[in-house]
Amino acid sequence: MSSKRATLADVARLAGLSPTSASMILNGRPDTRLSQDAHDRVNAAAQALGYRPNVAARGLRTDKTLTIGFISDLVATTRFASGLIKGALEAAEAAGHVVLVLETGGDPAREAEAIGAVLDRQVDGIIFATMRARELFVPELPAATSVVMLNATNPRYSTSVLPDELAGGEQAVRLLVDNGHTSGIVLLGQNDEVERDTFRSATVARRVAGIRKGMADAGLQFVAEESIWLWEPDEGYRTTKELLERRSDVKALLCMNDRIAFGAYQALSEAGLSVPGDVSIVSFDNDELAAYLRPGLTTIGLPHEAMGRRAVELLLAGTDEGEVLIPMPVVHRASVGRP
Repeated sequence: MSSKRATLADVARLAGLSPTSASMILNGRPDTRLSQDAHDRVNAAAQALGYRPNVAARGLRTDKTLTIGFISDLVATTRFASGLIKGALEAAEAAGHVVLVLETGGDPAREAEAIGAVLDRQVDGIIFATMRARELFVPELPAATSVVMLNATNPRYSTSVLPDELAGGEQAVRLLVDNGHTSGIVLLGQNDEVERDTFRSATVARRVAGIRKGMADAGLQFVAEESIWLWEPDEGYRTTKELLERRSDVKALLCMNDRIAFGAYQALSEAGLSVPGDVSIVSFDNDELAAYLRPGLTTIGLPHEAMGRRAVELLLAGTDEGEVLIPMPVVHRASVGRP
């Protein structure tokens, strides 16, 4: 068999139609006024010849390349937010698009290079994504460039897809309340008084606001609030160990993320306390390690795949939707019980 790539003319010749008619059928034109037999012949000819449309030529005709630029800081090279790319790829494939993924490591010079690379390839739009939700600087782009911020915000480009952290914070509190916890609840990872002059991100602020709203709605107060700047297991372990040395009334830990909770599990075990028999734990993010803990960690998940899909849908729709919040799912495991 010849290695020459099949052309539209080859398909038309085999189907016994003009190239114009074959093109209308292959491009899905709804108003071809051609018979079902003609459609069947063209599709059969395209399959027999292994025909693939010339995307570059189509782009010249339609001003669309069916390509989306996806520029991120550390999304592709870490496991924490890879669901953002997975969801975007799924939605793009369903819409007949491909995704050009570029990683910058957060380096401004590499970001400029990445933007230049996708613009040179005349992508139909750009998604800017960040591993951890934050405001992202984006240089000025050509006016016709469609932009969606994913897990990020930017004052110039208002369409952004974010997790609904406010509702997520409320759900975390509700998990404890629904299981009968009304006292002995500790907030692990955040203390507003200690962190008064510091700022993590707008989404973390919403998570905290949701937690406080949930507690206020239930008429409850934390017995302690422990500040942790680095939300990592060793800090969760150290802070929980010191907390247990000071207090004997701890019945539940509401952890700001799963990595803090991982450290708390270790400290509780060393103290001879069981989860959830002695202390219940609820957390955020649904990190991979949450499923590996024993018992499994109940957590409010980050809906990364749903966010990635929605970002592509918004980009292709081309409308300014403002801030789009994606619900955070409750992942029930076994770390929450009755006191």
